[in-house]
Amino acid sequence: MKEDSFNKYFNIFILAGMAVAVTVTTLMKAGKSGGVDTLLVVSALGAITGVLSTVFSANGRILTFLFGLIDVSVYGVMCLINWENGNAGLGNAILHFVYFVPMQFIGFFQWRKRGAHQSSKVRARRLSSRQWGLLSLLMVAGSLVAYFVIARFDKSAADGFIRWAVVLDVLPLMCNLIGQMLLSTAYMEQWIFWIGVNVTSILLWSASLRGSQDSFALIYVIKYSFYLLNSLNGLRIWIGLSKEGGKE
Repeated sequence: MKEDSFNKYFNIFILAGMAVAVTVTTLMKAGKSGGVDTLLVVSALGAITGVLSTVFSANGRILTFLFGLIDVSVYGVMCLINWENGNAGLGNAILHFVYFVPMQFIGFFQWRKRGAHQSSKVRARRLSSRQWGLLSLLMVAGSLVAYFVIARFDKSAADGFIRWAVVLDVLPLMCNLIGQMLLSTAYMEQWIFWIGVNVTSILLWSASLRGSQDSFALIYVIKYSFYLLNSLNGLRIWIGLSKEGGKE
């Protein structure tokens, strides 16, 4: 199968699969609760726009930032509510409101400078060895700082030498920060960090599947499962897109 045909059918699978999964899950949850949960519906709509954003991103299309703005705004609210209910999520809420939302605008203008328009893909590039070293140091140092800051305020984590609920908050936090930075500047290696985001987010929201007050948690387990599949395909596509751009 040709590259364009594969990407077309894969994108249809991701979008259609996510739409069906979210619709079925929403109806099932609504049936169990005896009515429509507003948070559940908002989460479902946000999840669908998020998948649209990641599909456009994987294919190097600038529309990723339009749908991404809607997605990160909704997700930030859901993370805050999840934290208020006694679960992990404070770090992700802060991340989305303070960092992710403005980065949608920054990314849009950066991609425009690298040739991305409605009908053309962005010119991707790759990190140098030196840039990889700096990112590794940033990841380690940032994770340590974020861990102690969030552990100070997070009310969901049990006391212990390592507070695992905080770890599940810190890892997607740092991967999101670095992944978004690399996305906005069109680096192929962003997909390594998005894979990390998706795996840890699946674990985080799976741990929240405990009661009716977290009826929207299952939506995000499904959402990040589809994200994981898309991020693997995005890595494959961007390896090809970055061959011409190289290390800049």
